[in-house]
Amino acid sequence: MKEIRNIGIMAHIDAGKTTTTERILYYTGKSHKIGEVDDGEATMDWMEQEQDRGITITSAATTCFWRDIQINIIDTPGHVDFTAEVERSLRVLDGAIGIFCAVGGVEPQSETVWHQADHYHIPRIAYVNKMDRLGANFYDVLDDMKQKLKSNPLALYLPIGIESEFEGVIDLLRMREIRWDRDPTGIEMDFFPIHPDRLPLAEKWHEKIIDQLSAHSDEVTELFLEGEDIPLDLLQKVIRTETINQNIIPVFCGASVKNIGIQPLLDGILDYLPTPMDLPPIHGHHAKTDEDLIIAREEDGHPLALVFKIQTDREAGALNFIRVYSGTVKKGSVIFNINKRKRERVHRLLRMHSNRHESLDSISAGDIAVIVGMKFSQTGDTLGSEGYQVFLEKPTFPEPVISVAIEPKTLSDRDKLTKILETLSIEDPTFTVKENEETGQLIISGMGELHLDVLVTRILKDFKLAANIGKPQVTYRESIKKTVIHTEKFHRVIAGKDNTASITLTVAPLSRGTGNQYINDVPKKRMPKEFFSSIQRGIEGGFSSGIIFGYPAYDIGVTLTDVEYSEMTSTTFAFEAAASMGFDNTCRKAEPVLLEPVMRIDVMIPNDFVGEVISHLTSRGGIIHSLESKLTIEHIRAESPLVNMFGYTTSLRSLTQGRGTFAMEFSHFAQKEEGK
Repeated sequence: MKEIRNIGIMAHIDAGKTTTTERILYYTGKSHKIGEVDDGEATMDWMEQEQDRGITITSAATTCFWRDIQINIIDTPGHVDFTAEVERSLRVLDGAIGIFCAVGGVEPQSETVWHQADHYHIPRIAYVNKMDRLGANFYDVLDDMKQKLKSNPLALYLPIGIESEFEGVIDLLRMREIRWDRDPTGIEMDFFPIHPDRLPLAEKWHEKIIDQLSAHSDEVTELFLEGEDIPLDLLQKVIRTETINQNIIPVFCGASVKNIGIQPLLDGILDYLPTPMDLPPIHGHHAKTDEDLIIAREEDGHPLALVFKIQTDREAGALNFIRVYSGTVKKGSVIFNINKRKRERVHRLLRMHSNRHESLDSISAGDIAVIVGMKFSQTGDTLGSEGYQVFLEKPTFPEPVISVAIEPKTLSDRDKLTKILETLSIEDPTFTVKENEETGQLIISGMGELHLDVLVTRILKDFKLAANIGKPQVTYRESIKKTVIHTEKFHRVIAGKDNTASITLTVAPLSRGTGNQYINDVPKKRMPKEFFSSIQRGIEGGFSSGIIFGYPAYDIGVTLTDVEYSEMTSTTFAFEAAASMGFDNTCRKAEPVLLEPVMRIDVMIPNDFVGEVISHLTSRGGIIHSLESKLTIEHIRAESPLVNMFGYTTSLRSLTQGRGTFAMEFSHFAQKEEGK
């Protein structure tokens, strides 16, 4: 298996992810010109909206080579509204770079993405960017990483100078200085002995590296105690092992916009982040035998790949981004979609470079590529062979919390709009479409105002469809407050034939955030299996259609405790209908309540505006949890119902003369207070 690194670049919005990626592509020879985000020329931000807004929306995939080793890079969004893009990327990565702003440190979205990476056990290195900015402090960022991320940072480089005087880095492993003075493009590096004024600091931090590594290596400890020099390759070997084991986070520093610090970071990707073969086998679930399996990452194994993203191209159709975990996928071959139980042909196989590509004949275990033209596949589907049907773990996505109504300006465009919305919902699992049964309006839902704004702009501009858009509305949930037992009997004559069913259900409230549960407590011998399946379908349909207001039901436990079955008159239709009606009637007796989404809010503002911003947040129903002071900014952490936060971007800009920023993400559902 060839040596590959599958890495992601993740951070808070505006920490310099895309700028850093542009430098990586330039120095690895993939692009011949450095694209700037501020000029709207970044290679990875290829969507028109990304260039207009100066943010990353989709996770662009690209491949480059450094020291003749292939690096697959996923550039993920920093804005919490595009959490699906981050989540699906993390699912298929082997390692990641966490980029932190030297001024802001560990910012809100950095924490969110970091904990998402913890969930998938992804080894990471860190890069402290923007060392040239006013207020930059490398050592404060290290402290932030310890306190907020509960991580163990290991500084491998120190900055030479800060703010406008930042001019290079000290390599603590090789004890030398690196500068890029001679070449404004940053390609040429010059190496110098450490200046005597900086030598005591460098020696102090070099000893910290030895101290941290000796906790993980007896060999390093013995050499240190004997007063002998510790070889560079031994230090790097221990750093690599402990990075892959997630015991340490190697930390680099630089200023990407000034072309300082990128080559050491590239070396760090190869030296410390894992290859696919360094990681443990993956877990799968056999579709037929229902057993859990351990699958080796082998090129000659059964083909097994995960579809982690779908992007629609007007000319080529659906682009299915896949990560191959086992075996080889060949161009022109037939592959089996295990989730859909459908055969798909691999018409074309591409290696992506942002929005450009090159054709491939095959792709093997450990690699990432794109299959063009598959008809049935969706995000999270497993591709394999009919003879070896194994499911891989799907990415998990949060449910949308904000909705708007959308309707075409002309009735003739209704079908066209429906197809566009279907395309967008296949691309983005956190975007849902539902028709309001009473008004006939199409309701689209997403993760936040920006998320929906981007999607609506795509409909209007990219797909060129004129439409009317309603005001944003909160997507509520329904739940219950007490336990109720209810028996539902169903009898209907259809085409002269009796259809009967009787079921007894117990519904009970579950603790917030548990989700819904369905349990069958009736012995399976009481009736055929398909009748139990019908009951489960009816209950699950009730979960999605709600109780009184039609919002999805949430945190409800349903137990089937009894059934009455007749071989002569019972039908699967009758049991499904009884389950649906029984769920509805039981929950109506159980004191149904309306739940509203409560958002976690992080506001970053200059020190001068703290009083006005806190007062304004409180007036919107916000509860202030903490206030953290830094050199030039204040960080307010708060919670507020989503309904009170519409239009907050404009209000914050007005209050802070355009200098305040905020991030908002879903926290939990809470019972909506009456009259509010």
